Amino acid sequence: MTQKIGFIGLGIMGKPMALNLLKSGHIVTVFDINQEAVQALKEAGAKGAESAAEAANVSDIMITMLPKGEHVEAVVTGGQGILATAKPGTIIIDMSSISPVTSRALAALAKQHQVEFIDAPVSGGEPKAIDGTLAIMAGGEEVIFEQVKDVLHAMGTEVVLVGASGSGTTAKLANQIIVNLNIAAMSEALVLAAKSGIAIDKMYEAIRGGLAGSAVLDAKVPLILERNFEPGGRIDINLKDLTNVMETAHDLDVPLPLSSQLLEILHALKADGKAGLDHGGIVQYYEKMAHVEVRKG
Repeated sequence: MTQKIGFIGLGIMGKPMALNLLKSGHIVTVFDINQEAVQALKEAGAKGAESAAEAANVSDIMITMLPKGEHVEAVVTGGQGILATAKPGTIIIDMSSISPVTSRALAALAKQHQVEFIDAPVSGGEPKAIDGTLAIMAGGEEVIFEQVKDVLHAMGTEVVLVGASGSGTTAKLANQIIVNLNIAAMSEALVLAAKSGIAIDKMYEAIRGGLAGSAVLDAKVPLILERNFEPGGRIDINLKDLTNVMETAHDLDVPLPLSSQLLEILHALKADGKAGLDHGGIVQYYEKMAHVEVRKG
């Protein structure tokens, strides 16, 4: 079924996600402060809007894919935001990675405007955003989720309603702990192997089929060996996610000693001018301390 969709946020992830909605036959209206990204979507068949409010005025479903919670709040609640013009029954799907507290607050505010709200963050990075195979974890009412499930399937293959409002963003925080600690553990191992002088590509071949093998290992090691740190998931965005992890954990009295240490590593990388690198760049923190570089061979 063709839907009228507004899409706000055409960054590394949002742009290919919006393109996949177009490929699925939906009518898509886009807004972003980056006019080049808007133009690229218009050339692919989307309509352009001058604000989130303008997009909401002509859409039944509004999707936001933005860097931080404050950006989502501004786009939803601002003077030129979604709620300024959204018709009763409009469904907002926030696919950003934000705090569950913010997700629940926005859902409650949307309800006051007779607008529905689903939090549906994603995992998989830019490659899976491009090929439409993202993992999507949603929070909200089941009846509303069922109305937008086909739209979500245009962008992802694993689409799961985790629970009530805020459940999707909570699942994403758990996801970010696992992904980023995996990268850190992998980085320690790679730097140890590099300093010992063995061929890293051969070691990777040897271990990837065993218990140490993982989607993270397969996604990141080949890029690190090529010294390719072009961002699929930026260090500063993951720093933001780990900050949300720790704030949520502290609110719930859940100690997370490994996550807290990794958060400091991400701060160190940001202070070292590496905030814009892919989070596979965590390896550079360990490389700097060990005075070695992980390369092929």
